[in-house]
Amino acid sequence: MGAIEYTEKHASGALNRVQGMDFKWSLNPYQGCAHDCHYCFARRYHYLMDLNPDSDFSGSVLIKTNLPELLTRQVSSPSWKRETIAIGTSTDPYQPIEGKYRLTRRCLEVLAVRKNPMFLVTKGTLALRDADLLAQLTREAEGAVCFSITTMDEKIWRKLEPGTPPPRKRLQVLEKLVKSGVNAGVLVAPIVPGVTDDEAGLSEVVRQASEHGARFLSGSILHLKEGTKGHFFNFLKANYPRLVMPYRGLYPGAYPPRRMKEQVWNTINELKSTYDLQDRPPRSAAPPPTYQYQMALA
Repeated sequence: MGAIEYTEKHASGALNRVQGMDFKWSLNPYQGCAHDCHYCFARRYHYLMDLNPDSDFSGSVLIKTNLPELLTRQVSSPSWKRETIAIGTSTDPYQPIEGKYRLTRRCLEVLAVRKNPMFLVTKGTLALRDADLLAQLTREAEGAVCFSITTMDEKIWRKLEPGTPPPRKRLQVLEKLVKSGVNAGVLVAPIVPGVTDDEAGLSEVVRQASEHGARFLSGSILHLKEGTKGHFFNFLKANYPRLVMPYRGLYPGAYPPRRMKEQVWNTINELKSTYDLQDRPPRSAAPPPTYQYQMALA
């Protein structure tokens, strides 16, 4: 990865309406993501905006500096119904620049004051900084945190997610958050056919999640829409050339065959049963996504 260009901008609104999911609103403090995950669905949005889904997505990050103020205005409205807000549907809210701008923390403060239900998905270890707010939101507002873990294999991780903290460090942060009273769990997504879908690899992720105290676990298989698909195929050519032809058969469209999705789900469900993990947090917490989270706005 090269140098990242950060640009401040004023957003026109804080919350995005979401259709067809188990939550109705999303919140993204940044546009673009330094984590540079090669499978990320949000590359598609750069493509749709005539931006480069390769270099622009991770090389140019927009910072929505006025987001906390916009959020305050929206959730203070008499018409607001305290519906669940999903944080980080198209960017990681705890990517490194959050350490400077603290937009995610400031938004959590807004939600905590109003006891507004939320859940957050991240690969960022900076989440530990906000343990106080995340625990408060767990207690008072059905809050939950999902750590995205695709693999425990260091070589695969470095290829797939070059800008992210190591999976073991994410799990260490998860463990500390759980001990602090946060409903935190693991999202095994996306499961990448031919790369992270072997039973031994999945078993290691689920075992480690259980040993680190995850309170829930879910997962699902990779999907590839235009914008992300071209980038990911280039990634395969460079790193897993043997998979290029099989992927053309698996992904003539955005989704793999149903049989493959069912196979993956069966494996995950068996592993959850083995390690006594549920797919949702305790009843007092907001439901996490039970699909590939990156599908949230796709």
